[in-house]
Amino acid sequence: MTSDEVPPARDQGTGQYANYFEVGYSAYEVLLTFGQRYSTGGAHRSHTMIVTTPSYAKTLLEMLDRSIREFEAQYGPIDTAGPGGVW
Repeated sequence: MTSDEVPPARDQGTGQYANYFEVGYSAYEVLLTFGQRYSTGGAHRSHTMIVTTPSYAKTLLEMLDRSIREFEAQYGPIDTAGPGGVW
């Protein structure tokens, strides 16, 4: 492939809704776990884990922070007291 060719599209798969998150880390990795939990009680169901380096996790944090600020500028403050606002 030459430098001016566009790589083939990657399969983006299907999206998974997540309202439950776990974060873990070691000296070399950050683990982000995504899942679902419902207000009716019961256990959560994790469906995706991302393992990355601390530097990439920090880049992700900065991107999320910027996106949330842009979202709130366009749509108003996010209500963290509603569903999903519990840590």
